[in-house]
Amino acid sequence: VSDASGCSMIALLHTGAAKFPQNLLSRSRQAVSPLFPAGVFKGSSSIVSRKLASHGFGASMAAMSSFPPQRYHYFLVLDFEATCDKPQIHPQEIIEFPILKLNGRTMEIESTFHMYVQPVVHPQLTPFCTELTGIIQGMVDGQPSLQQVLERVDEWMAKEGLLDPSVKSIFVTCGDWDLKVMLPGQCQYLGLPVADYFKQWINLKKAYSFAMGSWPKNGLLDMNKGLNLQHIGRPHSGIDDCKNIANIMKTLAHRGFIFKQTSKPF
Repeated sequence: VSDASGCSMIALLHTGAAKFPQNLLSRSRQAVSPLFPAGVFKGSSSIVSRKLASHGFGASMAAMSSFPPQRYHYFLVLDFEATCDKPQIHPQEIIEFPILKLNGRTMEIESTFHMYVQPVVHPQLTPFCTELTGIIQGMVDGQPSLQQVLERVDEWMAKEGLLDPSVKSIFVTCGDWDLKVMLPGQCQYLGLPVADYFKQWINLKKAYSFAMGSWPKNGLLDMNKGLNLQHIGRPHSGIDDCKNIANIMKTLAHRGFIFKQTSKPF
């Protein structure tokens, strides 16, 4: 009448208690009571569902139990796209700013921040940039400036509870370029401050090399290939790259890898 978790028995106790012989009902409750908090059998089955959910059980129970706990409550997956050309233009400016909030316990995406950014130094995108990123002129024209987008990032971080000192979160990027070069460089050029939460991150390439023993020369493409994963979307789309990063992280976590900060303190 019960699987390993006791869930089948609980359902039986709630749906058939009226017809269940009292002596067997009592013995069944005693058999599964060590698995659940006191009072879990009181009330309707919806209460049982809420009790299980409050302890992290439910649809993701199997996924959560299959890998060790991470050091962070949340991973913030980020991948900028920026103005570019051949030869390279200077300064480069961020034109796509996506972040995925990844639950460190389930490795599932909980929230998304995604905005396009109006470049100001070189407002006209080059054909090379559009071909590489898939971002056309109309997607950046009239969009907020980087300063405005950074303000909205901060609002989103606050709304998601990520600014609470008791919540441990860290950014994750495919390489060090995004947060070591691109963001601080453009902020310096524009005279903007860089928030402290952007000053520590995990370089997924380094994490992958620690886990798999080989360096992914071609970035996400090599990591997906090495893990037998299907590539999501198009390469060099910021939001699609974030989804690939999240998928790679989830796969490595399921293999038992624990992510650690790779950047050096500023």
